[in-house]
Amino acid sequence: MNQLDETFAASIMGIGTALPVHRIDQKDVSARLAQALEHEPDSRRWAKRIFNQCGVETRYTCEPNLLEPVDSCRYLPFTQTENVPTTAERMAKYKEAAVPLGMKAACQALEDAEVSTSEITHLCTVSCTGQFLPGLDVRLIQQLELSPRVNRIPLVFQGCAAGLKAIQLANSIITSDKSAKVLIVCVELCTLHFQPSAKRDDLFAASFFGDGASACVVGPSRTGRKELFRLGSGQSVLLPDCAEEMIWEVGNTGFDLYLSPQIPKLLGLHLGPEVARMLGSRDLPEIWAIHPGGRGIVDAVQKLYQLSDEQVAYSRDILRDYGNLSSVTILFVLQAIRDDYDKREEASSGIALAFGPGLTAELLPFTYVPSSVEMREPVNYGFQRN
Repeated sequence: MNQLDETFAASIMGIGTALPVHRIDQKDVSARLAQALEHEPDSRRWAKRIFNQCGVETRYTCEPNLLEPVDSCRYLPFTQTENVPTTAERMAKYKEAAVPLGMKAACQALEDAEVSTSEITHLCTVSCTGQFLPGLDVRLIQQLELSPRVNRIPLVFQGCAAGLKAIQLANSIITSDKSAKVLIVCVELCTLHFQPSAKRDDLFAASFFGDGASACVVGPSRTGRKELFRLGSGQSVLLPDCAEEMIWEVGNTGFDLYLSPQIPKLLGLHLGPEVARMLGSRDLPEIWAIHPGGRGIVDAVQKLYQLSDEQVAYSRDILRDYGNLSSVTILFVLQAIRDDYDKREEASSGIALAFGPGLTAELLPFTYVPSSVEMREPVNYGFQRN
């Protein structure tokens, strides 16, 4: 099969997103952090600069304690050891908050896709910020009243790239079984892992991560079937000599994250050949759905491909308004693209990029199909199947 024939192509049919009720204002967090670091002037100056320059203005959290004053917030530097939330306590909060957020996003995606729960054959749940058993997949099956025989695929502890990895997996499922429909639900509660530390690594991680959930339904592309993003043949690649640049480990007070400042530079060095290999002789696409893992990552991709400010605005806007939501974020970006491109009458080519520990790069070409052409005969927009 050389061309993207509609019989074997897969599409994202619907998207849903959800946020916790507690909104974090970046200026407020920066001010309270400066107060907590009053006896650490170097860390205080560094934190102020990072919080002001990371491209985030607001975020959301499931943990109301993060909004409390310095003397009662258990996540700020120099909290007394006995008051710092343990990993067990954080996981209890995750279990409490993850299911309703995931449910909200899933219900939106199903409604948007115009797909009933009885049609779902596979459920893929994605998270790297919490674990419990029976897990999120079981709770969603029970509360959505999915079939108990739904094929469950949990993707856990795979970092920011896992949301796009799940879409790649669903793409493979659909192209091999055209009767399948896959519900993907991503939930990340990143703020539960903020560390009460004055270390630069911990302060950097605390400057731009937020909480949220997203979901989508992936099904076969067919005449008369609603579709939003028709998926091409993507790839996953482990970039060379980068394994220690992004580390996510379980600690006694939540999960400990290390992000190397070299990540944008490394992406600039290694990403180009991989995108070129995937696209082959095709021109660069019009739409760029870039996971905003940080301001520097968006900058690196924009510079590498000489993208316009408009092409990267979706990623920057999501980072500004919600922060980095780890695996959840790519669907927020795709939703923003949909909101803009749905006003147009022509289909447009695009590429989705997400990055995670390894360093792993997930690359997926797609075609956005606006509502004005959703019900027309399927057209081959130029993507090739391997």
